[in-house]
Amino acid sequence: MVEIISKRDGPRREDAQVKRLIEQNRSTIVRLADQISGGGYSASRKPRQQPKAEGLIIHVGGNAATSTEASPSVCVTMNGRVISKDQNSGRQLHHIGDVRNRNGDQVFVLATKQNGFFSPVDEAIAEALAGLDGSRLTATYTEEQLAADIGAKLGID
Repeated sequence: MVEIISKRDGPRREDAQVKRLIEQNRSTIVRLADQISGGGYSASRKPRQQPKAEGLIIHVGGNAATSTEASPSVCVTMNGRVISKDQNSGRQLHHIGDVRNRNGDQVFVLATKQNGFFSPVDEAIAEALAGLDGSRLTATYTEEQLAADIGAKLGID
């Protein structure tokens, strides 16, 4: 004897019976679920209301549009990066170069392709600061003086 099982359209008879049984006993099932979960089942089914925001201060980050113009300055950071930054916001405007240790000496390295930087400074800045590239920092020529010299050459006070 051979049984041929073919797929029918629509739900199987057993599935329809189980669905009907669940629908007929829905209230009992919900009551038992609430009893087991301590009311959590019904609470999870209710739509949640957002609490009203009273007295909250909301800060939106991102690109802050300021009405003041940038006030650039040149500084050397703690990790040896020489940057120009906005004095009003403290944001970095340009990376000019690095102070690196070469053979025991602290040397200013201008951010150019020849010095191995992936994001070099503009050619106009590179030309203006070419004389400072390779400058050695000593006890008499400090990072502050280097920053002042770069600022003077770029017209930043």
